Amino acid sequence: MFTIQVSDEIKTACPLFAGAALYATVKNSAYSAELWEEIHTFCQELQARSDLSLIKDQPVIAATRLAYKKCGKDPGRYRPSAEALRRRILRGIPLYQIDTLVDLINLVSLRTGYSIGGFDADKIAGTSLVLGIGKADEPFEGIGRGVLNIEGLPVYRDSIGGIGTPTSDHERTKMDAGTTHILVLINGYNGKEGLEEAVQMIRELLRTYCESDGGTYFLY
Repeated sequence: MFTIQVSDEIKTACPLFAGAALYATVKNSAYSAELWEEIHTFCQELQARSDLSLIKDQPVIAATRLAYKKCGKDPGRYRPSAEALRRRILRGIPLYQIDTLVDLINLVSLRTGYSIGGFDADKIAGTSLVLGIGKADEPFEGIGRGVLNIEGLPVYRDSIGGIGTPTSDHERTKMDAGTTHILVLINGYNGKEGLEEAVQMIRELLRTYCESDGGTYFLY
C-alpha cells in the first residue's frame, strides 16, 4: 500500500484539506454499456436541475477553486477537473468515453464535485507520495493536454516527479487497457465530510464493472 504525506505548504494554504486513498485490483474494459446508462441518467438529471451559473456554488468545487487561489493558480484559467466535467455537460457537450476505469471515476467526480485522481498503481515510482504545490517550470505532461504549467497547482509527487493535479493527471501513470491495480485519490479541500461516501461510491462501481472486491482505503 502507499503512504501519503501532505506537505506543510498545502497545510498552510489549505488548512481544511482532507483526502482519501483507495487501492484496488481491477479488470479494465474498453466500454461498459451498463455504466454508460448510469452516466447518461445522471447527466440528464444534472441538466434538469442545474445550469452553468450554479457550478461554482457546489461546495466541493467552490472549495477546490479557493484552494487554487490560495496556492497561486487562477481557477478560471486552469479549472479543476470536476468543474470542467460539469461545465461540459451543462453546455450540452457529451461526456467523452475513454475506458471503464476512467469513465466510472468521471461519473463519481460529476456526482460529488471532487476532482479525483486515478492512477495505474504499478506505474507509480516508489510507495510514497507527497502532496505539495507545483513550482515554476516543473515538468508535467497532462493526459491529452501536452505540457501543463502546474506552477501554483496542488500536485502529488512520487520519487520521480509529479503524477497528478486536480486539473489533470500525468501521462506517465495513467490507467489504460492493461491496468490491473489502481490508486484513486480523492481531494477534499472542504474537509472530510463526503469523502467516505465518495470512496464507497467508487468501490461499488469497481465491484459492478471491474471485477474488483472494492479494494482497501484510508483517509488522510
